[in-house]
Amino acid sequence: MSIRDIPQGEEIGQIRQSVRKLCESFPPEYWRQLDRDHAYPSEFVKALSDAGYLSVLIPEEYGGSGLPLSAAAAILEEVQHAGANGAACHAQMYIMGALLRHGNEEQKQKYLPGIASGELRLQAFGVTEPTSGTDTTSIKTFARRDGDHYVVNGQKVWTSRAEHSDLMLLLARTTPKEQAAKRTDGMSVFIVDMREALKSGMTIKPIRTMMNHATTEVFFDNVRVPAENLIGEEGKGFRYILSGMNAERILIAAECIGDAKWFIEKASAYASERQVFGRPIGQNQGVQFPIARSYAQMRAAELMVHQAASLFEKGQDCGEQANMAKMLAAEASWAAAEACVQTHGGFAFAEEYDVERKFRETRLYQVAPISTNLILSYVSEHVLGMPRSY
Repeated sequence: MSIRDIPQGEEIGQIRQSVRKLCESFPPEYWRQLDRDHAYPSEFVKALSDAGYLSVLIPEEYGGSGLPLSAAAAILEEVQHAGANGAACHAQMYIMGALLRHGNEEQKQKYLPGIASGELRLQAFGVTEPTSGTDTTSIKTFARRDGDHYVVNGQKVWTSRAEHSDLMLLLARTTPKEQAAKRTDGMSVFIVDMREALKSGMTIKPIRTMMNHATTEVFFDNVRVPAENLIGEEGKGFRYILSGMNAERILIAAECIGDAKWFIEKASAYASERQVFGRPIGQNQGVQFPIARSYAQMRAAELMVHQAASLFEKGQDCGEQANMAKMLAAEASWAAAEACVQTHGGFAFAEEYDVERKFRETRLYQVAPISTNLILSYVSEHVLGMPRSY
């Protein structure tokens, strides 16, 4: 069933069931082979696109479903819960938010219908640089105006899915940092047609990582981007990027909840079946308690994810809740992963059990898209009123 066939007022439970059904067509062997080959799950992404799951947040007038963030969160949670990996395409849900909220009508008409249909992939987000890390205001990639184009020079790193995306949302300086009135001024956002850019100065270098994440370095050497591809006002790009980060964190948190559920179910089942010394290992409190504790952590984090999504949908400030949801969900998924590995013992390291693959994948979210330490700094300063630490 396509998500387009589900009435908007119907329970999200039906969306969850439909996603689970789709994921059943991609069994563990599919993901193991991709992991061995460090290959991109093209068939899985196409299936999600064809079913309309990647366009849920795009309004109906542009070909999407116009559903709330909680629907998108449910989709990604179920993908992870099924043992799959939504990181291959989750950015398509939240990257387009900058275009939707700050782009002009011509840009929306040009790109959003193609993104909604799956004809265009907007999955690459060019923000982080080797010398700036999470200090986004210190980026050096520069876009210089030259007539009806901008000429872009610089480098991005950890730009995931760049090899599998048609479009990139790029953040670049258009005013040198030292000339900007505030450190957050002077940055602009562009839609880069990567198909054209690869013909004229853009190069992509894959980065091999401990998990199959399809991430890259991207180099810009006098890449010309049409001025009409500037989103919003020149120099206001930092705030446009920020406006989408709450959605990103809520959706990543939902994925972590899905991972945690997968680990907990896997560990509980194995603990009930595995016999050692003539009894199930799950009969021992030393095995039970870590699993039960991780379940409690997951349920608490799940409530925070729901609260953050609810505030976001109402248009209310949800920075505190979105950040804490992401932190708590990442910690819950990691606790569940640890419990699952300990429960399986040596078998956790065997590829056929899928535990080691999911273990590697879920570890990422304590680091990206924002580290736990930066979330703690945010809460300290913006929620508790303590002095800025950086």
